[in-house]
Amino acid sequence: MKKETNSTAKWIMNIGMVLVCLIVLFPMIMLLISSLRPSSELMRTGISLAFDWSLLNIDNYNYIFTQAGSYWTWYVNSLIISAVTIVLSLFFSAMVGYALAVYNFKGRNLFFTFVVFILMVPFEILMLPLFQMMITAQLVDSYIGVILPMIVAPIAVFFFRQYALGLPVQLMDAARIDGATEYGIYFKIMLPLMGPSLGAMAILQGLGSWNNFLWPLIVLRSNDMFTLPIGLATLLTPYGNNYDVLIAGSVMTIVPIIILFIFFQRYFVAGLTTGGVKG
Repeated sequence: MKKETNSTAKWIMNIGMVLVCLIVLFPMIMLLISSLRPSSELMRTGISLAFDWSLLNIDNYNYIFTQAGSYWTWYVNSLIISAVTIVLSLFFSAMVGYALAVYNFKGRNLFFTFVVFILMVPFEILMLPLFQMMITAQLVDSYIGVILPMIVAPIAVFFFRQYALGLPVQLMDAARIDGATEYGIYFKIMLPLMGPSLGAMAILQGLGSWNNFLWPLIVLRSNDMFTLPIGLATLLTPYGNNYDVLIAGSVMTIVPIIILFIFFQRYFVAGLTTGGVKG
């Protein structure tokens, strides 16, 4: 009887998870279908299932690959900014979080308090002073101007600090006895142990950088420097909307995120769960 109850509960859970997956995937399915529809049909019926399915074609994608030159400029800009942001953010944030976790130095708790405090400050409050700094440093309308404020993310520092608290300090003591330097201990021993946290944060930082709209909108000025979110937004104007590129282009923006998640997925759950329970 108990076995039958467990089997029924398992089936109910599986059905519930399938329903949740369908609900989550439904907007993506609608977006994909809409990207195959002519813009005139979209203007007539909107994004819905009430349309002539015989009109589905890949003309919108043909247009993107053959005529939409600006779109691929935006795409490359987003790839460069996101890739550099991920690498630098992981590098510096992991070092800061690791130092806060394993070293006892004067002002450590105060520094960590500042990190937590910055987490509670909305980015909108920091935009004006950051923009003033970019103007002073003459970094407006440049990759560096977009990337620089994101190099050390407070959420990443907090996450790596929590994860590093669970690292075995005995390995550090053994390495010191063997004559290893502190940098050698970090890069050769401790950093590989932080692999799951690096994978999880790579996905989160990649998502944040790839979808970032507000800060690049403030810093970037020229069309050739626009990222994808800004470029796609320029297609919606009071004088006309280019749905051909907008919706098909939106589908194409999902591809790098899927690749990033596939590449780091085996670290994602492990990194989040382990980092969440270490105190």
